[in-house]
Amino acid sequence: MPSDTPLILFWTRCFNKPTDIAATPQYPAPVEWTNDRRRLAEADAVVFHLPNFREAGDARKYPGQLWVAWSMESVVNYPVMTDAAVMQHFDIVMTYETGADVWTPYLPDASWWEAARHAPIPPKPERAPTVHFQSSSINKSGRDTFIAELSRHIAVDCYGRYRPNREITGLDLGRQTKIETIGRYRFCLALENSIAPDYVTEKMFDPLEAGTVPVYLGAPNAAAFVPDNSYIDVASFSTPAELAAYLHHLIETPQAYAAYLAWRSRPLPERLAGQVADLDMHPRCRLARLIAQRLTQQSTGRRPGKPSLPFGAEAFLRTRLRRWKAAWRGRPM
Repeated sequence: MPSDTPLILFWTRCFNKPTDIAATPQYPAPVEWTNDRRRLAEADAVVFHLPNFREAGDARKYPGQLWVAWSMESVVNYPVMTDAAVMQHFDIVMTYETGADVWTPYLPDASWWEAARHAPIPPKPERAPTVHFQSSSINKSGRDTFIAELSRHIAVDCYGRYRPNREITGLDLGRQTKIETIGRYRFCLALENSIAPDYVTEKMFDPLEAGTVPVYLGAPNAAAFVPDNSYIDVASFSTPAELAAYLHHLIETPQAYAAYLAWRSRPLPERLAGQVADLDMHPRCRLARLIAQRLTQQSTGRRPGKPSLPFGAEAFLRTRLRRWKAAWRGRPM
């Protein structure tokens, strides 16, 4: 590769798998991506998936090298993201948080919004008015208690691996079947596993795509990521019983219910359209662009000198020991 082509190394795995380099779209300018840790010394930038932070302990940081902290997981679930002693070693932050250097939200792109707006609203034949999909047991938002109480006042059909009371019938095509199933209900419980600003995931967007009204528990600023009056905020109600009473009111008042679907007949509001426009380029391409800019600003290029161990010798040895044990057991780390 030409010497002026930035080399970006993914040091950690993404959960249990190496980062899929082949899935990275081609950035307009030359850039090389790798998972090969043996190339650490020559890498211009090194990306660490923070949920796999235990794998970062044996990374040496070379002078002039850019380190990237990457995560789309809630800071509540992974508090390392708020640990100043750790984060001080990173030069670029790539997360769902709006203040990140490279913003990577769950917010869909413009083509998704156009398709959702023009898709017909499906009929709602299910006897239960409310549906919920959940496969994870993470409950830092209190959603388990919320569902249990809400279910005492309104019927909820629960799908997924976690405490289901309904099963998908027929051929399950994955996400397509999930969206079609959600579309058969008036309401979909969109309950995040934890509550943090900006952490608005597919749980909000799946029902919008399906033509159903989300009942949302999660980020306090969720309204910034969706059209006006497109969802019901759990936090606006004192109790699940009060929320259930409002849902029954909407069922009995079709015009009031339809108002929550009216966003589909209008263009996206400017504030949302502007955010969506900023996401036209794939996150990794935006990362590559920022890295190239930062490297250009380093007018002297990579500085000579010895690498450091940002997380200390003890973390280095612990991580190397875990790698050795994983290799001995035939499990990659």
